[in-house]
Amino acid sequence: MTVDDRKRRVLEAIVALYGMDGEPVGSSLLSEYLDMAVSSATLRNEMAALTKLGLLAQPHTSAGRVPSPQGYRYYVDHLLQDIPALDAESRRMVDSLFYNMDIEPEKLAQSAARALADVTGVAAAATTPRADDLCIAHFEVVQVGRYSAAVLAVTSAGGVRTRVARVDTGLSRQEAAAMAQLLNAHLSFVSPADLSDAMLIGLARQCSPQLTPVLGAAAALIRTEPVAQLEGAQNLVKWPESRHNLATLLEIFADSANASHLIAPDGGKLTVQLGDEMEPTMPGISIISKRYLAGGGLTGTVALIGPSRMNFRKLIPIMDYFSTKLGQCMSGKNQEALE
Repeated sequence: MTVDDRKRRVLEAIVALYGMDGEPVGSSLLSEYLDMAVSSATLRNEMAALTKLGLLAQPHTSAGRVPSPQGYRYYVDHLLQDIPALDAESRRMVDSLFYNMDIEPEKLAQSAARALADVTGVAAAATTPRADDLCIAHFEVVQVGRYSAAVLAVTSAGGVRTRVARVDTGLSRQEAAAMAQLLNAHLSFVSPADLSDAMLIGLARQCSPQLTPVLGAAAALIRTEPVAQLEGAQNLVKWPESRHNLATLLEIFADSANASHLIAPDGGKLTVQLGDEMEPTMPGISIISKRYLAGGGLTGTVALIGPSRMNFRKLIPIMDYFSTKLGQCMSGKNQEALE
C-alpha cells in the first residue's frame, strides 16, 4: 500500500477531525485544519485516493469522508509515533489518585479502573496480577465462625489468598492443624495444570467427609484466575458508535476469563485493538491495553475501552502511566514511589 506524506497528513487530519464530533469531514474543513498550500480540489483528489485504498469511507454520496477500520489500523500502526510521555503535572495528579487506594488486589484493580475511567471519559478495565508458574507455597486453616473455616494460602510470589469454607459440624483446632498438614504435604507447590480431580479424590479419602469443603477451598485457591474489573461502562452510552456494543461488553466481563482474554495486550507492548478485529466483532469499539508488572513474576493488564475515534494521542500517555502506577501498587512500592 503506497501512502505518501501528503496522504498521511490528510488521513491523520481526518482521524483528528472525525474524533471531535463524529461527523464526516469535507474538503473545506480539511483545508482549514491543515493550512496547506493546496486547493480543496487537490484535497478531494487525495481523499478519493485514500478511499480507493480502503483507508477512508464515504457514508453518503454527498457527505465527506470518515476513517474506515483499515484507516484506523494504518493510523495506529504508522502515524502514532513519538507520543510524548505524560507531563509532570498530570503524573502528580495520577499519583494522588493512587495514594489512598486499598492494596488488596481485587479492590485495587477496581479502584484503578474506576479512576482511569473518570480521568479519560471512556470505559476502563484492570485485571488482578497472575503468573503462569505461580503456586501456593504454604497453607493455613483457621476457624472463623461456628460453621466456617478460612483457608489462607501464601503464594510463591509472597501474596496471600483467602477462601472460606462451610463446615457443618464445626472445626476443632486439632482438625484445622491436621487439614493444614494435609494441604501442605500434598498441595503446596502444585501448579493449577497439575491439580487433577483424581488427586483431589485421593486426598478426600484421607480426611473426614465433613472437612472436604476445606479441601475444595484449597483447590479453588490454587486454580484462582485473574479477576477482570470493568468500570465506567456508562461512559460508552454517550458515544453513538459504541453504545450498541455495551450489552456485548457487559456479557464478556461477566466472565473474568473471557474479559482477560479480550483485553490481553500483545506481550509487553502497548496494544490497540479495533472492534472489527475482535472476537466477537464490535464495530466502532477500540481497546488500548498494556501489561503492568507487579513484581515476583506477576503481571496484569490495564485497558481503555472506547470508540474507535477516541483521542489516542491524548489517552495513550495516561494509560501508559496508569499501568506503571498500578504495577507499583500491586507490588507494594507505591508509597516509596510517592515519597
